[in-house]
Amino acid sequence: MASATLKLRKDALLGSISSVSGGSPDQESVESGTKRSTVSSSSKSRARKEFFNRFVDCENFTAHIEDWFHSIYEKSAPKNPAFDVPFELIELQKFDYALEGVSFQQLIRMPNAVYASTSDAAEATAYLAVEDFLHATVKGLWEAFWSQDEPMPFSVACLYKENLKFYQAEKAIASGKLESLCATGVLLKNPRHPHGKWDNLLELALLRPDIRSLSLESEHQPSLHVLGEALFYALRMLLSRSLSRQDFPLGPNSVFVLLVDSQYGVVVKVEGDVNKMNFDVNYVYECAADWIKKHARIAVSPVDRIWNKLGNANWGDIGALQVTFATFHCIMQFAGLPKHSIEDLAADHGSRLQTRRVERQLGDTRVNGGGLFRFQQHGVSPEIVEVQDESVKIESEMLKLEVGSVLWLEDSNWQQGYHINQVGSNSELPYYIASPVEDPGKSFFLYVGSHPSQLEPAWEDMNLWYQVQRQTKVLTIMKQKGLSSKYLPQLSASGRIIHPGQCRRPSSGGNCDHPWCGTPILVTSPVGETVADMVSEDGIRHGDIRPENVICEGKLCSASDAESLVYMLYFACGGALPDLDSVEGALQWRETSWSRRLIQQKLGDVSTVLKAFADYVDSLCGTPYPMDYEIWLRRLKRSIHEEDHGKEIDTST
Repeated sequence: MASATLKLRKDALLGSISSVSGGSPDQESVESGTKRSTVSSSSKSRARKEFFNRFVDCENFTAHIEDWFHSIYEKSAPKNPAFDVPFELIELQKFDYALEGVSFQQLIRMPNAVYASTSDAAEATAYLAVEDFLHATVKGLWEAFWSQDEPMPFSVACLYKENLKFYQAEKAIASGKLESLCATGVLLKNPRHPHGKWDNLLELALLRPDIRSLSLESEHQPSLHVLGEALFYALRMLLSRSLSRQDFPLGPNSVFVLLVDSQYGVVVKVEGDVNKMNFDVNYVYECAADWIKKHARIAVSPVDRIWNKLGNANWGDIGALQVTFATFHCIMQFAGLPKHSIEDLAADHGSRLQTRRVERQLGDTRVNGGGLFRFQQHGVSPEIVEVQDESVKIESEMLKLEVGSVLWLEDSNWQQGYHINQVGSNSELPYYIASPVEDPGKSFFLYVGSHPSQLEPAWEDMNLWYQVQRQTKVLTIMKQKGLSSKYLPQLSASGRIIHPGQCRRPSSGGNCDHPWCGTPILVTSPVGETVADMVSEDGIRHGDIRPENVICEGKLCSASDAESLVYMLYFACGGALPDLDSVEGALQWRETSWSRRLIQQKLGDVSTVLKAFADYVDSLCGTPYPMDYEIWLRRLKRSIHEEDHGKEIDTST
C-alpha cells in the first residue's frame, strides 16, 4: 500500500514537472514537427539558392534543349511560327493610340551595321544606344502612365558576363570591360546594391549581331543559339524572383527578354511556375531544360525593325511598339497597375484627331468620339438644275465602321465602348463582330440602325429599322419576360451612339442637329454563323427567308417560304446537297425527296421536333405541290413587245 502511494506521488510529480516545462507528449511532437518543417524549408531554400548560383553556363544549358528546339520546329507547319506571339495586333493598336501624346527621345543614335565599322568604338556606341533607348522608353512610360511628379524608380545598366553584375555602360567601357558586356537591363533602383540584384531586374536586352539574318535561316524565328541564350537569362530572372522577399503586385512568374541588333528586334516572353522545377544541384542544366520543356510557356514576336538607317528609333512602328509594350508590362510587375490606363489615354485619340482636322481646316468633317472610322458626306453640285419631284433623292451622311474602329454606346445609366473586329453583311445590310473595350476577350454581334430622320427616303433604311429597332423591341420584351433559347439571339446591350462634340439635344426629348444623334445601336450574343450566311452557302435562292415570312399569327403564309425553310434546316443538319444543273433536275430531286420521305428521315435523326415540323409543312402544303407554269408564261408575255407579236424579247428584263 505504501509503495503504491509512493508510485502515485512520483507520477504526479513527474506530471507536474512536465506541465510546468510545457513538455507534454503531444506538444513535444508538434514542436519537433515544426522544427523538422523549418529545417526542411530552410534546406530547400538553400538548395534553390545553390541551384541558382550554379546556373551560370549558357552554352551548357543551350546544349540540353537542342533536341527539344529542333522538335518544336519540325512539328510547326511550314511558314508558320513555332511559338505564339506575346501580343495580339489589336493590343498593339490600342497601345499605339495611347502613346500618341507620349514623348520618347533617343539621344544616342544606334550605329548602322552597314555603314559603321566593326571597331570597338561602334560596338561601344551600340551598347550606349541600347541603354539610352531603354532609358527613354522607361522614362516616357513612367511619366505618361504612372506619375509625372514622382521620380522614376528605375535605372538602366549593362550586364558584365564574368561576374553577372551590372555596371553603367560608360563606366564599363572606360574600365576596359567592353568585350565582357553581354546584355543591358532595366533595374529597380537599390542604393544598397550599386551593381544591381537579379531580383530587381525588370527586363533584359541582349545585343547580338544579325538578329534578322539568323532568323531568316530558321524561318523568321530566332536561331537556337540566340533563343537559347534568351531562355537562359529568362530562367535566371525567374529563379532570382522565387528566392526574393520582394513583393511583385502582378506575380513573379513571367519575364521578358529582348533580342536586338543594330536595326531589328524580337520580344521573348517566358512564363511559368519555377516551383515545379526539380532543384537537384548535381544536375542543374538537366533540371532547367526539363522545366523549359514541360512547364514553360514561351512566346516569340516576329522580327521587326526598331531603328532606321540614321540610328533613330521608329517609335510609331510595330517593332519599337512591341518592345515598348513589353517594357510597359515589366513596369507593371514592379510598380503595379498604372494611374492612367491604356484605355484612358487611347480615348483621347478622338479629340486629338478632331483638333488636327480643325487645324487643317476640314470644315464640317467630323469623327466619332473613338476617332477610328470615317464620316462621309456626299457632295452636292453647285449648279442649279431643274429636276422632277419624283426624282428627288435625299443624300444622307452615312456612318461607316471599319475593322479597328471604336464605337461608343450610351444608355440611360451607362456608357460602353465596342472595338470592331470584323465587318460582315446580311442581305447587303452591314453587321459587325465587336468586343467591349473593357473586356476584349468577349465577342458580340453589333448592329447600327438607321437615323429616325432617314427612314423615309430609302427602302434600305427601312430594312435597317427592321434589323435594329424592331429586333431590339422584341429581344427586350423577351428579356423582360425571361424568355430565351439557344437558337435565338439574346439582348446584350442597346442604346444610342455617342457622337463627337457637344450634344445639344433638347430637354423635352428628340435629337440634336448632329446627323448621328439618336442613331440606335443593338448588341446581341452569341456570335456565330447567321441564318443568311447558311442560306447563301447552301444555295437557297428564296428572296427573303425570315420567321415572319413563314409563320404569321399562328398560320403559315406562303407555302414556298415554309418549304424553303425546311430545305435550309435539312442542309444545316448535314443533308446531302445535290448537284442541280437545271430547274427540271431540281423539281425531280424535290419530288423524289419528299415522296420517299428522305427529308423527314434526316431531320428526324437530328430532332423529333424538326421531323414534326417537316410533317406539318407536308400536310399543309401537300408537297410536292403542282407548279403553276401560267405565272412564268404571264411574266414572259409581259416582257414581249405587243406590237411585234411576240417575236422580240427584251433581254434586259
